[in-house]
Amino acid sequence: MVAVLLPVKKLMYNFYTLVEHIMGQQKIELLIYGITANQVQSGAYALILEQKNGNYRIPIVVGAPEAQSIAMALERVKPERPLTHDLFASFAKAYGIRFSEVFIYKFEEGIFYSEIVCSDGDRNVSIDARTSDAIALALRTGAKIYTTPDVICNVGFISTDQGVKRVEPQEFEHNNHEIELSRYTIEELNKMMLKAASREDYERAAEIRNTIAAKVAANSKKDNQ
Repeated sequence: MVAVLLPVKKLMYNFYTLVEHIMGQQKIELLIYGITANQVQSGAYALILEQKNGNYRIPIVVGAPEAQSIAMALERVKPERPLTHDLFASFAKAYGIRFSEVFIYKFEEGIFYSEIVCSDGDRNVSIDARTSDAIALALRTGAKIYTTPDVICNVGFISTDQGVKRVEPQEFEHNNHEIELSRYTIEELNKMMLKAASREDYERAAEIRNTIAAKVAANSKKDNQ
């Protein structure tokens, strides 16, 4: 991601906090702007959150499995078998638990601290969670994401770029072999194979082709039983 980053000045933050106080709004709503490969830490990704109706953005470094889970939710890609975040969201829904919000309340020593606010209709409970997990669940449950002016001050930036390249869910598989190809549907695997071939990664394309052949054979065996 090529961008000109303008640091958030303390004076700007004091004015921003004053405006928020006058408006009675101490929580700042965030939206997901995109995911891009981390240029500093190999094997990691940067999840970019942006202020709703504002110019500030927050970068959060997440691992490949969490980034893939978030990307799949953004693109509405449904795996053949549920991922951990899908399972947790389904479990909560089955028992009538609603995720009302995700609150990123602190940034300290390079770590974001977040909590998920849940409700069963009678009481609200705040549960400590990793920020990446909380956001992955928010995408699956419709919960809003908030932070504080202090977090914006510490890590927020203003970017003049025109967009962040969104990483496709399939791209994470190329960098993270812990996630099995068998999780994907045949249609998704065909797309992945074509992408691998287009970038001349023929070894990867052959691996995907073999997985497709195995899945087709398994489906045929089921049909004949």
